[in-house]
Amino acid sequence: MPDTASAATATQAPPILEVDDLAVHFPVTKGGFFQRQVGAIKAVDGVSFTLRKGETLGLVGESGCGKSTTGLAVLGLSPITRGRVRFEGHDVNHLSGAETLRFRRRAQMVYQDPYGSLNPRMTVEEIVSEPLRIHNHPGGAPVRRKRVAELLDLVGLLPAMAQRYPHEFSGGQRQRIGIARAIALEPDLIVCDESVSALDVSIQAQVVNLFMDLQKQLGLTYIFIAHDLAVVRHISNRVAVMYLGRIVEIADRDDLYDDPKHPYTQALLSAIPVADPVVEASRARVKLTGEVPSVMKPPSGCRFHPRCPHAMPVCKTQDPPLRPLGAGLRSVACHLHDPAIVKGHA
Repeated sequence: MPDTASAATATQAPPILEVDDLAVHFPVTKGGFFQRQVGAIKAVDGVSFTLRKGETLGLVGESGCGKSTTGLAVLGLSPITRGRVRFEGHDVNHLSGAETLRFRRRAQMVYQDPYGSLNPRMTVEEIVSEPLRIHNHPGGAPVRRKRVAELLDLVGLLPAMAQRYPHEFSGGQRQRIGIARAIALEPDLIVCDESVSALDVSIQAQVVNLFMDLQKQLGLTYIFIAHDLAVVRHISNRVAVMYLGRIVEIADRDDLYDDPKHPYTQALLSAIPVADPVVEASRARVKLTGEVPSVMKPPSGCRFHPRCPHAMPVCKTQDPPLRPLGAGLRSVACHLHDPAIVKGHA
């Protein structure tokens, strides 16, 4: 797990990324030649968080909750409908051409599919050196070749592998190649989009440990998007839980895992299997009923209320904001933690 000293340093560091009321809506059109918009897929709909240098923010939730779209929008790779993304105070969506190029050097992505993200017609040397060539890294081919050898060694691969093609590697090795490409320009921020979900469990652990080692060596900041809550707990300093395009709870890792406050967070954590069969058989489970609502027509009020075991009448009409809870860094979007509403309901 991230050590206490690193977590403390990240907490004290100034924000490197500020996301405020981020929304990404995709229009749904109908008709033939004359297309008209009939709705919108609200993939992300009001997400806010800050990220400090050297910190890892885990982003979790069910498929379709908007995690990956949030990651793409943060990097300026998906047009936003509303809100603002600031990287070191600069609005990512209003950069000039030169500023965008500089931002691309400092913010990179590691994708889910370690094979689909690599060009099968290019050698490893060409793949890893491509960012250096595009961004006019000082020196010619010999300098780039030396840098590729350094990067491969850094991610645990032999420099001699540089002349091979992606199909000659295992899934874990391909992901290491993708990581080498991502760190080639010495970025500050890396978005890891389900970067270990396609790997075997033992290989997942190796790649996650590699991410953590690189963070210590290079001072990297991560947004780590994943389904596996055990992996997220291992690598993250803070965790944000998303449901239907919104963050419903965000807190320090240990606070969230030890004492989840939102009913959806409680349900997710209760689904994690426990190795001890006696404990597994005796522990309480939070079971959710119904299906995940459509992002085109989300429920009124709290989006989680149709599936929430603690739903109150107010949940159907009022959308709870993400508000601070307690003295720590936890924020929760739930009427159960609004004293005025709970008192009135009682």
